[in-house]
Amino acid sequence: MNDVAALSRIDSFPYQHRLREVMSTPVLTASGEMSLRQAIDRMYEARVSSIIGVDEQGRAVGILTERDLLRILSTSGTQGLDATLAQVMTRPVAAVAADAFVYVALGKMTRMGLRHLVVVDAENRPIGMITGRALLKVRANDALAIGDSVHEARNAADMEAAMAALPRLAKSLLAEGVSARNISSVIALVIRDLTARATELCEKSMSEDGWGPSPARYAMLVLGSAGRGESLLVFDQDNAIVHCGTAADDVWFAELGKRVNQMLNDAGIPFCDGGVMAREPKWRKSLGEWKDEIHHWVYAVENQTVMSCDIFFDFQPVWGDRALADDLRTYAVEKAAQSAFFMQYLAQHVAKMEVSLGLFGEFVTTQGRLNAKKFGLLPLVSAARFRAIRAHVMQTGTDERYTAIKDQGLLHEDDWRDFLEIREVVMRMMLDQQLVDLAAGIAPSARIEPKRFNKHTRNRLRWAFKRLRTLKYICGVAG
Repeated sequence: MNDVAALSRIDSFPYQHRLREVMSTPVLTASGEMSLRQAIDRMYEARVSSIIGVDEQGRAVGILTERDLLRILSTSGTQGLDATLAQVMTRPVAAVAADAFVYVALGKMTRMGLRHLVVVDAENRPIGMITGRALLKVRANDALAIGDSVHEARNAADMEAAMAALPRLAKSLLAEGVSARNISSVIALVIRDLTARATELCEKSMSEDGWGPSPARYAMLVLGSAGRGESLLVFDQDNAIVHCGTAADDVWFAELGKRVNQMLNDAGIPFCDGGVMAREPKWRKSLGEWKDEIHHWVYAVENQTVMSCDIFFDFQPVWGDRALADDLRTYAVEKAAQSAFFMQYLAQHVAKMEVSLGLFGEFVTTQGRLNAKKFGLLPLVSAARFRAIRAHVMQTGTDERYTAIKDQGLLHEDDWRDFLEIREVVMRMMLDQQLVDLAAGIAPSARIEPKRFNKHTRNRLRWAFKRLRTLKYICGVAG
């Protein structure tokens, strides 16, 4: 991020669109054994300015660009063309996920002085390419990459600057008509990036303080709304650790969790009141211990179980061994889906949720406000989670879960469309209210004041609440 103040004049395009929408495909790849002459021939035939070196698993390991070719010719002459791709390509290759927003690519390319950025899948396999020229074509002019600034942070104070900029960014994007779901995704991505950077910095500081490197493979997980990619301007820490270590290794992971949680708190992401943090033993376990815990959850259901599942089943790995996190997710979803008793328990939990409407369709408020998260978002999110587990869907985002369920033929398209619209209506009103409250010096919350919205917006919220009442039937609770 070059200047936080520039957030107020940002172009909204980079925050509305993801890289998969603007990347160039297919991407040109080759093994490291390919000669430079062959690589040049392939680039010329494909009319592209770069080629990606990949390993035996197809993962991106390096890149050769036109600029590299000029450097080679300048220093080695034509003899340099006898080298292999592995000998001359730039390592490591700068890459970004396809689901990232355009602003992430802008920031990374600006910070690193890049003209090419590889777009990769979850396994780090190249699936597309972003170039400076391509970004210019999509009018991404002076956008500030708030998320990328986190990667340059050296301490909590640097991170706090990014967090402090979020309300202004949200206000600008909301005013430009960016969807609430996209704004919430941006906020969630910043929280994820902050957690990843804090973990990286704390891991480094532990090594410097004599703790040594990690004693075993591990992954830092972000849970709850940030894991779903659905954060607004009220947030706290929800994180956990999964590792492959022994009981003796827990002292190292306990120290890591303690440092990460403190750094995030200092950066403006408060400690979780419920203690859902990596510093707590309950949220810091080996893979085997997590599997035992999940088995207990689904076969010895208690009231606390639903609260844990509401947070845990939405996790996303942000640092460390992603394969370890994927193993845990697969086990959790499969084990939960196998327990008919557990699934029935989750369905009944959704069925008991109420909406804040009176007998004649009036809003039921307390001191003029109602909890839009409790009565609007939670039923929608919980139903999506329940249906996703039952259908063995691995996605964590609410929209993505409903879409996957619909694609399996398990949800009518009209219901799918309505549920996405309900989430947009409720989240937009919550975000609007939070910004108004912040401007008035009031701590933002999930509580909205229906009367301050115009008649059309109130009617949309009333429709959304009425539609949510059908969730118990769609979940299969009522037959």
